[in-house]
Amino acid sequence: MASPVTDIPAASPAEAAAHFARKLSLETDCWDVHESLRSGSPDFVLLDVRGPAAFAKGHLPGALNLPHGKITERRMMEWPEGTLFVVYCAGPHCNGADRAVLRLARIGRPVKLMIGGITGWIDEGFALASGS
Repeated sequence: MASPVTDIPAASPAEAAAHFARKLSLETDCWDVHESLRSGSPDFVLLDVRGPAAFAKGHLPGALNLPHGKITERRMMEWPEGTLFVVYCAGPHCNGADRAVLRLARIGRPVKLMIGGITGWIDEGFALASGS
């Protein structure tokens, strides 16, 4: 008798590799963002897509505040084509980052979602910056 784990067979190793490579092309996590910021020369623009009041209370060091509703093609022209944007919001309970990722992708900008959002950042024990 199969267990709930093996009731549905695992994907082939090739299918698993393709799936997780695709997933990692769309997402990053708090640890990887932290390490990139710590290096002093991140190769992406970090966007906090929450409102200005939430941003002022605490945000990731180096993040720019750009609420998802204000992401427009014209606004994003401030950065060269090909600039990678890493986007986060409040956490897994918030879809603001998903909305921002969708907007950026629709205007042709490379983008990754930082899974966990600010909640994940705090859970990892990383410090926040404050102010605008």
